[in-house]
Amino acid sequence: MFKSSLTLLLPLALAACTMGAPPPANEPAPRPPQVGQDDAGHQGGGEDACGAERVQSRLGRAYGEALHQELATTSGARQVRVMRPGQAYTLEYLHDRLNIRLDDGGRITDLFCG
Repeated sequence: MFKSSLTLLLPLALAACTMGAPPPANEPAPRPPQVGQDDAGHQGGGEDACGAERVQSRLGRAYGEALHQELATTSGARQVRVMRPGQAYTLEYLHDRLNIRLDDGGRITDLFCG
């Protein structure tokens, strides 16, 4: 009798050891974005934190190193990323980064923050 009870209780005891901790109770809800933050919560994001509006006149121009420097300087962006067709790139949003999208011919098709 004792031996059969032990064989029944042993699997239950082992199962109790493998249970994870219960989820935390009363965890606070995430805070909504504050005024002046973008969707990712970056402070001071704004619509044009990278200066893309200041360089829209360069759309359609052939991309090159000199134009890259001009875009970086004129926009005031802290970072500049070139996006070529078929090229892999990350999806993180950086409010102060200027993105330069090129077509197959190396011409600028889009200038935007992110």
